[in-house]
Amino acid sequence: MRIIPAIDIIDGKCVRLTKGDFSTKKVYNENPLEVAKAFEASGMQYLHVVDLDGAKASHIINYNVLEQIASKTSLKIDFGGGLKTNEDLHIAFNSGANQVTGGSIAVKDPDVFESWISKYGSKKIILGADCYNETIAVSGWQEQSNLKVIPFIQDYKAKGIEYVICTDISKDGMLEGPSFNLYKRILEKCCMSVRAQSRTNKLKLIASGGISTFEDLPKLAELGCEGVIIGKAIYEHRISLKQLENYILNQ
Repeated sequence: MRIIPAIDIIDGKCVRLTKGDFSTKKVYNENPLEVAKAFEASGMQYLHVVDLDGAKASHIINYNVLEQIASKTSLKIDFGGGLKTNEDLHIAFNSGANQVTGGSIAVKDPDVFESWISKYGSKKIILGADCYNETIAVSGWQEQSNLKVIPFIQDYKAKGIEYVICTDISKDGMLEGPSFNLYKRILEKCCMSVRAQSRTNKLKLIASGGISTFEDLPKLAELGCEGVIIGKAIYEHRISLKQLENYILNQ
C-alpha cells in the first residue's frame, strides 16, 4: 500500500481543514516546499497536493506551488482542486503533476472528464469520489450532488478509471479513524474478487480522511486499499515520519 502524505494549499501556505470547512483553517507551515522536502527526506515517494483556493474558485490557482515542489523534489505528485477545463489540466501537467484528480468535473461535466481519461489514460487521471453520508459532494465539498458513491465509482470504472481517491468528509480532519466499512464495500462492489479482475481493470482505491493512528494503516492494507493519504495525523504528530519511513521499508 502506497503512503501518500498530503499538502493542502490556501494562499500559498500549507493548511488543514476539518470536514472541508474553510472556517476551520489551520496554517501548519508557510512554506509547502519545506514540508515536501521533509516528506522526501523521510523516504516518501508520493505526494497529494490540493489547491483549496482552486477548489473554491473552480479553476487552478496555486500551480506555482505545484511547480516549485515538482522542480525541487523527486516526489510523484497527484494534484487536485479546481480542475475544470482542458486549460486547467494543461497547467497542472505543465507545472509538474504526475497525476491529476477530478471530482466536481466528473459530476458536473462528465463528457469533459471522460475526454481526459481518453486523452491522458487511466494512469494519469484519478477520480475524486468524496462523499458525505455516501453521497458525492462537489465544489470544494460545499455542495451535495444526488449521486451515491458506490454507483458513481462503478460507472467510471466501466469508463476506464483505474485510480479512485475516496474521502468520507464526515471523517476528514477528525482524527477518529477512517471509513473502513465504506472502503470494504467499495472494494467488494466495484472489484468483485481480485482474481476476477484483469490487471488493467483492477480498481486502485486510495483511502483518505480520518487517518488517526499508525494502526489504521495495516487495516487499510488488509482491506485491499492501493494507497492511503495522510494529512492531519502527520501535522498533529499522531503518526511520525519515522513510523511511515519504517512502514515503507518493511513492506
